[in-house]
Amino acid sequence: MTLLNRLKGFWPAGLALFYAILYLLPLNGRLLWQPDEIRYAETSREMLGRGDWIVPHLLGVRYFEKPVAGYWINNICQWLFGDSNFAVRAGVVFSSGASAVLVYILAMMMWRNPRTASWAALIFMSMLLVFGIGTYNVLDPMLALWLTAAMASYYLALKSTSAADKLGAYVLLGLACGLGFMTKGFLALAVPVVAALPIAIQRRRFKDLVIYGSASVATAALLSLPWALAVAEREPDYWHYFFWIEHIQRFADDDAQHKAPFWYYLPVILAGSLPWLALLPGSLLKGWRERASRPELFFLLCWVIMPLLFFSIAKGKLLTYILPGMAPLALLMAAYAQDRVAHSRYGVFRINAIINLLFGAVGMVAIVALGTGLLPKVIVLGQDEWPKVVMGGVVFAGWVAFALASMRQGGRRWHWVAMCPVLLSLLLGNITPRHVINGKLPQQFIHANDATLRHSKFILSNSVGVATAMAWELKRDDVKMYRERGELTYGLGYPDAQDRFVSEEDFPLWLGEHRQQGDVAIILRLAEGTDLPSSLPTPDVVTPAYPLVLVLYLRQP
Repeated sequence: MTLLNRLKGFWPAGLALFYAILYLLPLNGRLLWQPDEIRYAETSREMLGRGDWIVPHLLGVRYFEKPVAGYWINNICQWLFGDSNFAVRAGVVFSSGASAVLVYILAMMMWRNPRTASWAALIFMSMLLVFGIGTYNVLDPMLALWLTAAMASYYLALKSTSAADKLGAYVLLGLACGLGFMTKGFLALAVPVVAALPIAIQRRRFKDLVIYGSASVATAALLSLPWALAVAEREPDYWHYFFWIEHIQRFADDDAQHKAPFWYYLPVILAGSLPWLALLPGSLLKGWRERASRPELFFLLCWVIMPLLFFSIAKGKLLTYILPGMAPLALLMAAYAQDRVAHSRYGVFRINAIINLLFGAVGMVAIVALGTGLLPKVIVLGQDEWPKVVMGGVVFAGWVAFALASMRQGGRRWHWVAMCPVLLSLLLGNITPRHVINGKLPQQFIHANDATLRHSKFILSNSVGVATAMAWELKRDDVKMYRERGELTYGLGYPDAQDRFVSEEDFPLWLGEHRQQGDVAIILRLAEGTDLPSSLPTPDVVTPAYPLVLVLYLRQP
């Protein structure tokens, strides 16, 4: 067997091993972050417990913020793997891996070159934004999978010559859009259209888009219709809330959630492209310069730019929204890398290595400075958290080491830079500062007070995230909200949910009645520098771990 044949056989196994190390191994090594990971974990647990796969509930309250397909995926993972951190994140990790497979397939469709296709998959999986979100339990990696499948189907339609093949490709497009709609709503229908329009015009396929696109619309509608009708029958107000509140107000209204400036996503893309940042300008420039001679590059360029403009115009922004644009960006980078290697021009890879060297070196200096008190006004790590400082140094030292490895032979080992984030992914749970754990990872505080909480007849919290974490850890569906309604405001407005909320004014009377039945525990999330509310009756036990405080009222006969 020749060396070339051995290398061809190495790439699939190497990519699978890389995926396992970067995506699978770390899953149980980190606690669940609130509010997102805990929210989706608990919603699926309650759906399984209730046997209700139609209407999502959170803390026993109607929760209409998202459609149902993402919960279904999480339900299946919990059914297969149990109530574990691995199970909670398995759905997004599977989605990220499936997206990488589609990136590989698309690259093969475009260039018929296994090496370039492998590079594209490797670049995609190692992007900071992709693996950062792709191992975090939110719905965006699932949506990114369906949108990648939709664009792959559209590319297949563009390459098809017969009417039957075109129809089949557009049906696949409709299936992907329908699954995307059932995962995160109308965005899954808008984004492919926004990306496809300039491509259809440039390729003079606008007529095909209109004619065969009706098959996509019909397929997506038929796929979504059974659940859409079922949820409307069960909860007539669902679609009003989901369409108006979750889409119009979130993205367009003056009071949209997560408002940010137009340029918000530019630094997100720059940081999210690490460790491949140096390839970004040349990739985009190549796509633009060769848009006429190489239409697949124009296809990828539209897939990146048009959704980016769409999300930038929207008033409500989150960094996860731009995740679907990373797949075409990885493909553009792979095409650019192939061009550089074919012409023996390795300068850009050496520049990329230098960028990663600097990033790793700055990270090492920063972690030491923050952990040794050199910046006394910025307290990130406590003095007793020196092991985290050491491990943080190891993480960034590893980043530097792999950047140096990529410079070997004048940059010909450029793909080794993909290994830069591996230690970060594996050790992130071990270097998280204590104050971040207390604020964003309430599982640890709940574990420390497990006996008290399990013995309590009634449990409350003023934070939806903390309340959800208690419900998840204790496997209880009866956790109530105290003082704050948060994202449960709409669901708590239903008459049958009134007992799920206790106001500050009503609490003393409520407490007097309920502590006759058993202990009452409240975990409060306090703002920095604040004490327990003065209106709170004097508790029997107070256990602080700011910003979290456990307040216990013992049973009084």
